Amino acid sequence: MRVRPGTVEELPTVMTILDGAMLEIDAATVREKCDTREALVAVEDGRLLGALVRSGGHIDAVAVRRARRGQGIGRRLVEAALEDVPRLDAEFDTKNRPFYAKLGFDIEALGGGRFRGVRR
Repeated sequence: MRVRPGTVEELPTVMTILDGAMLEIDAATVREKCDTREALVAVEDGRLLGALVRSGGHIDAVAVRRARRGQGIGRRLVEAALEDVPRLDAEFDTKNRPFYAKLGFDIEALGGGRFRGVRR
C-alpha cells in the first residue's frame, strides 16, 4: 500500500469513502484540497482504501473503507500528512477518540462529547 496525493479524477471514490464514514465534508472542499495536494489517498493494487483531507495542519476528515479498518491505513495517512507539516490537529467525537489516542495525539476535552487532538 502507498499513500499519495489524491486527484480530482478520484473525487467520486474519495467522497464514497468519506461519506461511508458519515463525515461532513462537501465535494467542493475535497476537490479544492485535491488541487492543493492537501487530500491524500491510500492505494493498493489500484484501489483506494482510505483518504485524508487537511487544511494546512488541520485534519478536516480521515476515513478508511469499513472492510479495511484496523489495518494501519489511517495511521499511514496521518504519518504521510505529518511529512508536509510540523504538527497536525483535529476535532473529533468520543467514538474517534481511541483512533487519535493510539496515534499519539495529545487530547483535550472540548465538552459535549467533542475533543481536540494535536500531534507534532
